[in-house]
Amino acid sequence: MAENTGDGKKIFLLHPQSVIHQDMLDVLIMAGYETYIILDADRARKLLKKFPGSIMYINIDERFREAEWETYIRNILDDDETKDSMLGILSYNQDKALMKKYLMDLALPCGYVQLKLGIKESTKIILNALETTEARGRRKSIRADCADDINATINIKGNTGFINGKLLDISSAGIAANFDTFEDHAPNTLLNDIQLRLRTGLIRSDMVYMGKRMDKKHVYIMLFEPKMSHENKLTIYRYVKSCLQKYIDTIHV
Repeated sequence: MAENTGDGKKIFLLHPQSVIHQDMLDVLIMAGYETYIILDADRARKLLKKFPGSIMYINIDERFREAEWETYIRNILDDDETKDSMLGILSYNQDKALMKKYLMDLALPCGYVQLKLGIKESTKIILNALETTEARGRRKSIRADCADDINATINIKGNTGFINGKLLDISSAGIAANFDTFEDHAPNTLLNDIQLRLRTGLIRSDMVYMGKRMDKKHVYIMLFEPKMSHENKLTIYRYVKSCLQKYIDTIHV
């Protein structure tokens, strides 16, 4: 699951267009927004109840007729358990009367995103709306829990060979890992050529050892070097994205 520290909001994209599954979602995750894809409208309402004050962008071009989407949205706004949700629209439809209904009559706070403007401009509009609603909170990055992922591991080159560990959580800033044995270092020591296995992704990077986690005996904290390559950063972001999605797909609501 994602560690939602810093009072950030969860952002749901309901039935997003295929292009959003890729480019837009990557940008939102990289910008520090805890974003999920939802493909079930009923489950989406239950998630809004479980996480009050969340943001949801709804693609009204698919699944239901527009009138049915309007009813769906009005029901969310009229429900005491979901009325604090912040909604927005995703659509290729540029009908001015339709836009007026959602922007003026229903006064959706996250706006009406015209996808015909192109993916770059549409993403910019959403980022501006998320900034206005302070959706990121105080956090600078999203930390994903990967303790249950057997394919999330770390290898450090020690004095007598490789030291193997298990990743417990990861963000674009750094990791927490468990080691049965560990060659202790002073805080702020630079460790060279560390290997991280993130399912099918492999990263090799220098990291800065920060010390042990105070509440755990064998858990160690390391930060990524600021000069880490863009390719490595993208691998981490996409792994974090997959952890987030697994969490929201399996959580009981």
